[in-house]
Amino acid sequence: MTQHLALFDLDNTLLAGDSDYNWSLFLIQQGLLDADTHHARNEQFYQDYKNGTLDIYAFLKFQLQPLAQHPKAFLDDLHLTYMDTVIRPMMTPQAQAKVDAHKANGDLCLVITATNSFVTKPIATAYGIEHLIGTDPEMVDGQYTGGVSGVPSFQQGKVTRLNAWLAERGQTLADFEKSYFYSDSHNDLPLMKLVTNPVAVDADPTLKAHAEAHGWPHISLRGAF
Repeated sequence: MTQHLALFDLDNTLLAGDSDYNWSLFLIQQGLLDADTHHARNEQFYQDYKNGTLDIYAFLKFQLQPLAQHPKAFLDDLHLTYMDTVIRPMMTPQAQAKVDAHKANGDLCLVITATNSFVTKPIATAYGIEHLIGTDPEMVDGQYTGGVSGVPSFQQGKVTRLNAWLAERGQTLADFEKSYFYSDSHNDLPLMKLVTNPVAVDADPTLKAHAEAHGWPHISLRGAF
């Protein structure tokens, strides 16, 4: 049987919320970041992302620095609390059902997200998805440095990272008769335009308009429109 490829964006697609934005809020609530200096910048970066004007490297310098301030074991324990208190309430039955349907069909499933892999790997695992492409925080001697390793998986970077991941498996996107990509964001248009079955999910206005203009399906994983 021919295997198909199912790609899933994470934030505001599989999740009814943004794991990156909420990670910063969580760190503030835990007393690990200063609310006065951090919250405003977090809000501005989130707005820039939605507007399509995000400077990904400036954002990553901001977002990854807290990882460098704590031991990996402490961060892993902290993430367990984050999963239970913040992330699981964002995981919807509709999103899980969509993932399960692709898995039942034997499709190769992959979460591909701009959010860093420290935050997102446990979330992909919770959905039962083995494979993840996220922006990779740099590590040296088992400790995060606050830097980035490799190409951030953002906008065109998602195409670059996916092609590299497939090449490591001896595959290309063209090897799949059907390839799906589910996303809410116009930032993902470079990759959505390359798959055979792009699907807008609870989409932002720019992506919604593009989907309507090109006859792409637009679905909700949070309930009926």
